[in-house]
Amino acid sequence: MKRIAAVIGLTLVAAMVRGHLAVREGLSRVAPELRSPVLPYVAAPLTAKNLWVLRLIFKIRTRPGSDVTVTQRFVESSVRTLVFIPKHRLTPSPAVLWIHGGGYVVGTPEFEAAGTGRLARDLGVVAVSPDYRLAPEHPFPAGLDDCMAALRWMLANADDLGVDPTRVAVIGASAGGGLAAAVAQRCRDEGIGLRAQVLVYPMLDDRSTLRGDHRGQGRFAWTPESNAFGWTAYLGRAPRLSDAPEYAAPARRLDLVGLPPAWVGVGDLDVFHDEDIDYAARLKAAGVPTELVTVPGMYPGADGVKPNAPSMREFRASIEAHLRTHL
Repeated sequence: MKRIAAVIGLTLVAAMVRGHLAVREGLSRVAPELRSPVLPYVAAPLTAKNLWVLRLIFKIRTRPGSDVTVTQRFVESSVRTLVFIPKHRLTPSPAVLWIHGGGYVVGTPEFEAAGTGRLARDLGVVAVSPDYRLAPEHPFPAGLDDCMAALRWMLANADDLGVDPTRVAVIGASAGGGLAAAVAQRCRDEGIGLRAQVLVYPMLDDRSTLRGDHRGQGRFAWTPESNAFGWTAYLGRAPRLSDAPEYAAPARRLDLVGLPPAWVGVGDLDVFHDEDIDYAARLKAAGVPTELVTVPGMYPGADGVKPNAPSMREFRASIEAHLRTHL
């Protein structure tokens, strides 16, 4: 019995040492200004077992700012949606559909309210953010349908909201970026005009889960294991090379002609790095005005963890410049 206990103890110690060394190596690649004590705690993968914990964390409410009014609406009777209206704006104002992130499995509009409120205030725009249904309970196309419903509601109620329906953009980060890309594609196919799309380290391609070598990408915040879990939950099955439903994985789309001007931003430590670079290149090749921003030493969510770091200020300023140009 003592021998068994000793073996178990040594195994646990070895696992802890390996985990510590992996985290230390990963931290060495993070840009100094983006390092944070929280990083070792977000190096573990998201799984079905700890999903409930992440969902509790993502229910935290952040403050949109006192100069932004937030109201709750219900779209098509079931899609709870937050509407952010800055107190100081010209009417009719531009509008954005803000889609929260969370790997398609976690997240709320309230968790990202600080960023949504800042954008609404800085640009003088109305922001509409749907609390779309999450996987695995609600796999594709539930989340995308909810986002489209919120967009249609915003356009249909443009007069009441004081917005110009011809000056609308879509923005999102991580899974929100993937949904934003899918919304842009559906809008093009359905004849809905968008002025711009902003894809912040977007989750675009389920085939990235089939890669064997991630070259150290995905050490923090969203690991390759988390990515596989998120895509499997969203698709309702494990990813496969052969196919995925239309709009589910926007990077699979072949025809990108006619999509709205795009801003794509990603860090070189992000598990989404390669698919985002590729998608931006294909947008450009299709004649879509596209700005690509890559940040050395950046992991996903660094703009939230270290918002005042110079590189993250520039990252955010670039997003706002893109929206000002096209809205």
